[in-house]
Amino acid sequence: MFIGELAKRAGISTRSLRYYEQQGLLRPQRRASGYREFAEADVAVVRRIRILLAAGLNTDLIREVLPCMAEEGAILAPTCEEMAQDLKDERERMRHSIEQLQSAHTMLSSIIHAGEAITAGVGRSG
Repeated sequence: MFIGELAKRAGISTRSLRYYEQQGLLRPQRRASGYREFAEADVAVVRRIRILLAAGLNTDLIREVLPCMAEEGAILAPTCEEMAQDLKDERERMRHSIEQLQSAHTMLSSIIHAGEAITAGVGRSG
């Protein structure tokens, strides 16, 4: 199938499909005319890519783990031991980032609250 048909069947833009190809996530065949030709299995590959992107993985990590992912109903499961560890490492990196964001959120809330208190005090004394 050509890129337009894959885009329609996968519910994604052709631009995204070209990006996935550029990142090494999809490897369509090329006709002599230069047109991309995708296999039926690429519909499932695109679905897996989208799930992994939604899970917060970057395309470099997706390129590594994609060959070792199997579908278990609506979710994916790693089939290679080393890939499972890569996913655990990424989850830990995310956890750390979330903690940093929560800390920054708390700090910003304190700054806003302090500013509101000062503003309220200035309004009363005037």
